Amino acid sequence: MHTARNFALGLLAAAAVATASDVEQLKKDTFDDFVKTNDIVLAEFFAPWCGHCKALAPEYEEAATSLKEKDIRLAKIDCTEETELCQQHGVEGYPTLKVFRGLDNVSPYKGPRKAAAITSYMIKQSLPAVSTLTKDTLEEFKKADKVVLVAFFDAADKASNETFSKVADKLRDNYPFGATNDAALAEAEGVTAPAIVLYKEFDEGKAVFTEKFDAEAIEKFTKTAATPLIGEVGPETYSDYMSSGLPLAYIFAETAEERKEISDLLKPVAEAQRGVVNFATIDAKAFGAHAGNLNLKTDKFPAFAIQETVKNQKFPYDQEKAITLEDIKTFVDDFVAGKVDPSIKSEPIPETQEGPVTVVVAKNYNDIVLDDTKDVLLEFYAPWCGHCKALAPKYEELAALYAKSEFKDKVVIAKVDATLNDVPDEVQGFPTIKLFPAGSKSEAVTYSGARTVEDLIKFIAENGKYKASVSEEGEEASAAPAATESTTSEAAKQTEDHDEL
Repeated sequence: MHTARNFALGLLAAAAVATASDVEQLKKDTFDDFVKTNDIVLAEFFAPWCGHCKALAPEYEEAATSLKEKDIRLAKIDCTEETELCQQHGVEGYPTLKVFRGLDNVSPYKGPRKAAAITSYMIKQSLPAVSTLTKDTLEEFKKADKVVLVAFFDAADKASNETFSKVADKLRDNYPFGATNDAALAEAEGVTAPAIVLYKEFDEGKAVFTEKFDAEAIEKFTKTAATPLIGEVGPETYSDYMSSGLPLAYIFAETAEERKEISDLLKPVAEAQRGVVNFATIDAKAFGAHAGNLNLKTDKFPAFAIQETVKNQKFPYDQEKAITLEDIKTFVDDFVAGKVDPSIKSEPIPETQEGPVTVVVAKNYNDIVLDDTKDVLLEFYAPWCGHCKALAPKYEELAALYAKSEFKDKVVIAKVDATLNDVPDEVQGFPTIKLFPAGSKSEAVTYSGARTVEDLIKFIAENGKYKASVSEEGEEASAAPAATESTTSEAAKQTEDHDEL
C-alpha cells in the first residue's frame, strides 16, 4: 500500500518537474506588477491555436531558462483568455513579442524566433547602449556575444565618444557595445586611441577600425567585419543576410564536408569581394527547396547562385557546369560589373483577365502594379497557404465592388502567385497585401488589419490617391487575426525533410 502511494507521489513529483517552466504566464491582474518588479521582460502574446506560437514554445522555454540566471525574465499571455490586456498592448497577430523596461518603455522584439537568437537579443537589450569597461571587465565583455565592439579613446575626446554612442544607439539590437579610456588597456590590445576593435568568435577573431570616427564609416565597418567571410544561411541568419543591403552568394551542398570543401575552394573570391558580396553555405538537404526561389533546380547539387537582396533579383549559376574557382570568380566578377542579366521566373501573361481580381505575373508586373494612374491593391499569395484560401472569397467580393463602382478605372484589385513569379517586393509571409498609390508607387503601404471586406475598403480609401470608398453589400465578413504563413516553396511545405528559412 505504502509502495503504491509512494509510486503515485513519485509520478506527481515527476510530472511537476516535467511541467515546471521558467516562462511566467501572466494575467491582467499580475501583468503590471511583474513588469514593474523586473528590470527587463520579454512578453509573448499568443493564442493556443496559433501554429507559429506552438513552434516558438520550446525555443521560448529554452531561452527563458538560459536568461533566468541573468535576471532577464520571459513571460507569456494567452490572448484568448486575456483579450482586454492584449488589446491594451496593441496585439493584432500571433505571436507578438514585446520588450518591456517598465510599463512606459516598450519596444517590439526584432530578432529571430530561435532560443539562441532570443537569448542573444535579450542580453544585448539588458546592457546599456555602451558599457563602460575596465581591465577587470573587458575579457568577460568580449564573450557577451558572438560579435562585440569596444572603443578605445581618450577621456577628453568627446567627439569620438558621441559618435560611437550614436552608432551604439542605432545598432544595439545587433551587437553589444563597450568603451574605455584606459590607455594602458588600449596598448595591451594592440591599438592606439581612438580606435574600435570588433571581437568575433569566427574568422580572424577580431577586426580593427582606426579611421576618423564617422558614424557612417563605423556602421559600414561593423556590418562588413561582423559578417563571416563565408557564413551559413539558416533560420537564425537569413533575415540578417536579407537586411544587410549586400547581394548574397549561396553555396548549396548536401553534406557538411562538401560545404567546407567548396568554401575553402572559393575563399579567395569571398575575400576579394568582402563588403561587396556576402558569401554563405546552405544545407541542401534541409533547405534544398530554397534553391527553387533562386531559379535553380531543386534536385541537382552542389549549386551556386547570387541573390540581389535589395531588388530581389536572382542570378543562378549554370548547374550543368562544375563549380571551379576560375569559373565562379568570373561569374561573380561579371555580376559585380553588371554584366550578368537576372533570371526572371514568370507565369505566362493571361490572354484574358477572368473574374474581378486582376492576375499579375512577373512579365506584366510593371504594366499593372506600377501604372501611375491607378491605385493598385496587390495580394502576394501562395497556392498552399491556408490563410490565402480563406481570404480568396472576400478578396473576390472586394474586387467586384470596385469593378462596378465609379472607381472601376482608378482602382485595381490584383493578386500574384509569389511562388511562381519573381517580384521586386520583399515578402516575408503569405498573404502579404500592399497598396501602390497612383502617383507615388515607391511609397507602397503594407496592410496589417483584419481581413474583412469592410476594413480593406477603409484601407484603400485612407491610403490611395483617389480616396476610393465603396459600399459593402450582403453580410459583413467576420474579423480574423491577420495571421501569415512564412514564405517557403511548395516543395518545402509538403516535404517534412525540408525546413523553412
